[in-house]
Amino acid sequence: MRGGGHGPIGLVPTMGFLHEGHASLLRRAGEMCGTVVMSIFVNPLQFGPNEDFESYPRDEKRDLELAEREGADIVFIPSVEAMYPTPIRTQVSVSSLTTQLCGASRPGHFDGVTTVVSKLFNMVQPDYAFFGLKDAQQVAVLRQMVSDLNMNVNIIACPIVRESDGLALSSRNVYLSQEERTQALVLSRSLQEARQAVEEGTANTVAEVKQLLVSVISRSPLTNIDYAEILTFPGLDSLDADTSLMTIEGEIIMALAVKFGKTRLIDNIVFTPKEVVVLV
Repeated sequence: MRGGGHGPIGLVPTMGFLHEGHASLLRRAGEMCGTVVMSIFVNPLQFGPNEDFESYPRDEKRDLELAEREGADIVFIPSVEAMYPTPIRTQVSVSSLTTQLCGASRPGHFDGVTTVVSKLFNMVQPDYAFFGLKDAQQVAVLRQMVSDLNMNVNIIACPIVRESDGLALSSRNVYLSQEERTQALVLSRSLQEARQAVEEGTANTVAEVKQLLVSVISRSPLTNIDYAEILTFPGLDSLDADTSLMTIEGEIIMALAVKFGKTRLIDNIVFTPKEVVVLV
């Protein structure tokens, strides 16, 4: 490990079973901060009653090896009893931003996220906290929480890290069978095709682009679409179906959640439509 030092404190909150995406967060934290803290905690508050809390993949030895290799100074691995020594009666809840996308299909999930992250912020007192944009809704929610509650921490959003074939890295990828893993490539492919359609002017409205996303994903027989949405970012405001993307000011997010068997994967792309070059 780097041994720490003077300067800002950076926090990388994780649920463990680390991969290259987490490693990239640690490297970014190391570039910006004098001391890097990584937390590893599978938070029961953000799992629903029929979700995979008990079976969520864990490998503490491998996690510690990666953390050391990537320069973490402190690895904080609390138990559930340490984080929640008594039944919790106080939760942090962000409204509006949590009612769509994963918030709609996983009720209470983001209350669990904001509660545990606020506890980690109080424990570690970081200057910066680093999160991946694969869960862009989480980034938007946490930035809103920090702003609304005047928390003295900056949320740093880091790019999605993908396999060479385009699949976004996720701890849950380990659940996929070989065929599911192959078909999961449809997520990044559909996002690429949708953005290309916007660039080429072959799909203009929100409805047209959403239809394209669903059409591409549905070509893979093992898919079960939870959502395919287009919203403003980071406000996560809904857009009328007939809205032309080229009339939207600022960034939008194309966001997906799709099940392959029992494994639910998310992916997204964030961009500014007015900055794309229409190819005619």
